[in-house]
Amino acid sequence: MPDTHVTITGNLTDDPEVTFTPSGQAVCNFRLAVTPRIKDGDGWKDGDTSFFRITAWRQLAEHVGDSLSKGDRVIVQGQLRMRAWETPEGDKRSVIEVTAEEIGPSLRWATAKPERASKSNGKPAGQVNDDPPF
Repeated sequence: MPDTHVTITGNLTDDPEVTFTPSGQAVCNFRLAVTPRIKDGDGWKDGDTSFFRITAWRQLAEHVGDSLSKGDRVIVQGQLRMRAWETPEGDKRSVIEVTAEEIGPSLRWATAKPERASKSNGKPAGQVNDDPPF
């Protein structure tokens, strides 16, 4: 499913978890809950909640870990990716994830004050090659 871009708005279900690969690359994982509002007569009701696993790499991963926490409403833009594996018992499993290219707080019900990130590798923030290692 390469090149399938999506934009998702939802709430973080837990604090983002930032870890590092053996080569030192930061990777951040979190789940996003998305609950649609459905017209119900003269009012509205919550629809079924969908959960999406989001992965961010390098500087974006570190910025997410420093900036966001459980319950925050965010907008994620990225690519859908399918990952498949086999369990030790021999069962085949797969999951569809979003590899984030951009993540930001939703300003619909909150405010935020952007702060420019520090430089990395001698290049201004945002000028670093942030392509994920696929």
